[in-house]
Amino acid sequence: MISLNSSLEELNALNKGTLMEQLGIEYLELKEGYVKAKMPVDKRTKQPFDVLHGGASIALAETIASLGSAVLVDLGKNDVRGAAVNSNHVGAVSRGFVYAEAKLIHRGSVTHVWDIEIKDQGGYRVSVSRITVIIIPKQNQNTK
Repeated sequence: MISLNSSLEELNALNKGTLMEQLGIEYLELKEGYVKAKMPVDKRTKQPFDVLHGGASIALAETIASLGSAVLVDLGKNDVRGAAVNSNHVGAVSRGFVYAEAKLIHRGSVTHVWDIEIKDQGGYRVSVSRITVIIIPKQNQNTK
């Protein structure tokens, strides 16, 4: 089970065999209410016009918001799911890495709201997102 005490190696191991592995997403920092990750800008994440695909940016944003919420709840009793995404792509990048930082702005019992900024290696803003994560109580497995 993951927690705020999980190592970056443990967190990054969760990506094996997932979309996050396919996109090359790597977690860099995790603390309560904050997650930082990076993603390469390469053939896996670019659109046909040789710039970072907006969908890859959204996947990065939702990934770190969901991870940030996952370590704040009891995953034995709850699931976390992205419920709403609003993104604005405000810059273009064609190589290197982008860095995403998610900051928790609302921590309710049912929803968490995150602001995410994605910047290129030079610190120029590429995308901004607001993501709502819903906390869903797990159903008792014996009643199914």
